[in-house]
Amino acid sequence: MSTTKKAKSTRKSSDEWDARWKKYWQNAGKPSYELPVSEDDPANDEREFLEGSRTVKHEEERLNRIDAEFRMGFSKLFRIGPAVTVFGSARYKEGHPYYELTRGVGRKLAEAGFAVLTGGGPGLMEAANRGAFEAGGKSYGLNIILPHEQGANPYVNESFQFRYFFIRKVMLVKYSCAFIIMPGGLGTLDEMYEAATLIQCRKIGPFPLILMDKKFWQNVKDLTQHQVDEGAVGKDEIGFALRVDTPDMAVKTILKSIPDEVKQKLAGRKSDT
Repeated sequence: MSTTKKAKSTRKSSDEWDARWKKYWQNAGKPSYELPVSEDDPANDEREFLEGSRTVKHEEERLNRIDAEFRMGFSKLFRIGPAVTVFGSARYKEGHPYYELTRGVGRKLAEAGFAVLTGGGPGLMEAANRGAFEAGGKSYGLNIILPHEQGANPYVNESFQFRYFFIRKVMLVKYSCAFIIMPGGLGTLDEMYEAATLIQCRKIGPFPLILMDKKFWQNVKDLTQHQVDEGAVGKDEIGFALRVDTPDMAVKTILKSIPDEVKQKLAGRKSDT
């Protein structure tokens, strides 16, 4: 592509991005925001509270829900043993190449003795759970109900219901010894970068972080190189994830990276299945 054509293509892409942003916000409606109750106008307290205003009582109720959800997650998941979390889009259905690739990932993980954790929904989450379930492995879904796309898939030994995204994400990270990132959208990117940041900052791991399908994740590689070139990311941080194309390579990479104690647990699990 010539320099002129490339510049025109870049401008067109930028114009479309800006136009879509404008259209989105024109149709987004009134945002919900919890305003603090006004001390200057006590007569409005009840109305403001019913509309979702911030009060000490309201926040204490929320904290109780958060605490109860954390306790549920801790009590249910601490016994699952060595597990790998598979992140990916809810939008790719059975028959799509990404679905079948992810199904293969779940199967290979189960054959190696790992429990498979996902967000519990449809699409690639279902595919990973299905692969593990069909191979006779342990398959768990940490589900969250959304206005669209999300519903518990049938390929889990047990499904755990979450109200809060951030608690579910804590559980998916906390109980895994590796992460496989399948093709996905904004939610998948959020999960990938959260895991990468925690590993980078030595809050967890180091655990293997694997991007499945080199072509799909090429732009993430390019973006990271751009961030290095601009000084936003250190050169020693550029290899935060490995890109691979096959389930076999993903699982072999994980097995090479985990401690011997974990491998022993996997061997015991394989002999029990």
